[in-house]
Amino acid sequence: MSQINSNSQATRGEDEIDLLDLFKTVWKQRGKVLLILLTFMFIGLFVAIFSGKEFTASSTFVPQISEPNRAGGSLGGLASLAGINMGGVGQGTEIPPQLYPKITSSVTYKKALLAAKLNVDGVAGQVSYGQYYDSIHSPGVLGYVKKYTLGLPGVIIKSIKGESEETIVETDNGLIKISAEEHEHFQRMESQMSVTPNDKEGFVSLTFVMPEPVMAAQMAIFAQELLQKEVIAYKISNAKEQLKFTEERFEEKKTEFNQIQSRLANFRDRNQNINSATAMNQLQRLEAEYNFAFNIYTELAKQLEQAKLQVSKDTPVFSVIQPVSVPIEKSAPKRPLILVIFTILGIIVALAYVFGSEFLRGVKEQWGEEEE
Repeated sequence: MSQINSNSQATRGEDEIDLLDLFKTVWKQRGKVLLILLTFMFIGLFVAIFSGKEFTASSTFVPQISEPNRAGGSLGGLASLAGINMGGVGQGTEIPPQLYPKITSSVTYKKALLAAKLNVDGVAGQVSYGQYYDSIHSPGVLGYVKKYTLGLPGVIIKSIKGESEETIVETDNGLIKISAEEHEHFQRMESQMSVTPNDKEGFVSLTFVMPEPVMAAQMAIFAQELLQKEVIAYKISNAKEQLKFTEERFEEKKTEFNQIQSRLANFRDRNQNINSATAMNQLQRLEAEYNFAFNIYTELAKQLEQAKLQVSKDTPVFSVIQPVSVPIEKSAPKRPLILVIFTILGIIVALAYVFGSEFLRGVKEQWGEEEE
């Protein structure tokens, strides 16, 4: 028992000695530790002061899921008369909110977002998002420091290449050309805009970050409306195809009906007093064709109106829970947090430097003893 107590006391003593040695090591190089710490604090203060202000505008909306389109079944019989199988036309399709971020990350969506109109202080009229960042926005001191330090290789390469080359992106509608400037805008948009669907509650949150509060609200509104238009266009695409099909069949049958109607009228004008069985037979045949064409024409006219109503019925409705408002307080930079982070980094780097230098000195001394 006494042996165990003596072992534990020895262990505590070694730990105390180790901690004391570590403290002595840090204290011995306190000047370098303080220098490193003050350097990081100065850098953090520089970043906190010269970081550009950012304002975040947000909105929350709920996409209302409409009922599946079932109008295709009512056109099945008429479509079969034209020898056309409508198949799945008329079956409703929905874009789940989980795919909304995919829509906002598409090239076509971002290109449309470049044309968003903004009100900029000191500038008469409105300018587009692309024009603002091309000729008006100033990145500030910190932005220039980043550009000519971390981004210096890119600046050199761009100056050597001269004119920017275009990137070709293939989409379902064809090829889209993207310039280097547009690519830079797209990368900035990815960091500024966020679309977050809440699967549990069923709502979608959209945020947009800009240097000015009014511009942040304008971009958030434009991004929300553009997203909703994309969803609506996809949702009613089947209903529009069905409407187009019905309109084409309606025009065809309308032309046929007018022709048969004209033939029947001409025949009656030429044969006021029908005496022969052949003429009577021909009249009955024309009247049968007229009645058949009239029934199809009338039915298609009804179906055309139903197809138009179906387009309106399939149009999704978005219930806005939290509309976009102009932010009052800036969302970034959080200067106290930046200063705290750089201070902690300074402490870590200073301790790493002290212990690393002591370790290297010990290794060198050991090598020197082995050589002797």
